[in-house]
Amino acid sequence: MKEVIDNFSTGGADYALYRPDSPQEVFDFLYSHVRNFDAAWDCGTGNGQVATKLAERFKTVFATDISEDQLRHAQKKANIIYRKERAEQTSFADNSLDLITVGQAIHWFDFDAFYKEVRRVARPGTFFAAWTYSLLRMTPAINKVIEDLYFNITHHYWDKQRYYVDAEYKTIPFPFEEITVPEMWIIKSFTLPELVGYLGTWSGAIKYRKLEQKNATDLVLKDIERAWGTEEKLEVIWPVYVRAGYVK
Repeated sequence: MKEVIDNFSTGGADYALYRPDSPQEVFDFLYSHVRNFDAAWDCGTGNGQVATKLAERFKTVFATDISEDQLRHAQKKANIIYRKERAEQTSFADNSLDLITVGQAIHWFDFDAFYKEVRRVARPGTFFAAWTYSLLRMTPAINKVIEDLYFNITHHYWDKQRYYVDAEYKTIPFPFEEITVPEMWIIKSFTLPELVGYLGTWSGAIKYRKLEQKNATDLVLKDIERAWGTEEKLEVIWPVYVRAGYVK
């Protein structure tokens, strides 16, 4: 297997605080294609945002991640079992899962090894879905500042796997019986401090901070403040891109 990449071994509290939840439309779509609601696996669970939603419908939700810090800040529910495990090598029994999800994480995985593991643990007809959200959109003035932060200031600090996100997951291999997915968006509101906090959770911003010993967001803070205006909160939109299908 390829070497594991862990860009989120620190900052779990900020990730839990600022990262947006997947929209309800994602879960409604998943549930319309799930045949049994016994056991689900949320892989690369982070702080358990997806696992928490799945726990509303499934008898048991298994949620795995390689980051102890992320799991430490994960949301707890009686029917969620968190495990520190690689996506490509788990302790699940063969043919034991009805749904497998990966929210904003599959681009970090060793695809071949992970898909082999998916086939091993999936029951006949198990539904699989991986999704990501791309660069957020706000007002034109704020968008310009965010694009400067993303394309210029932090550009060389992103791992190459980020390009799968920029390509809307279209270039990720998908060896299952794929189905068409409707368009979806995450829509929420941020205060200015929440926006800055979110930008600081970017893996490119985290690596910038580690290598440069300063925050990339500090370089654009005044520009964001000028572009913000007088509103307490502003709408934020992320396009969501889903690859989904049945494991055969």
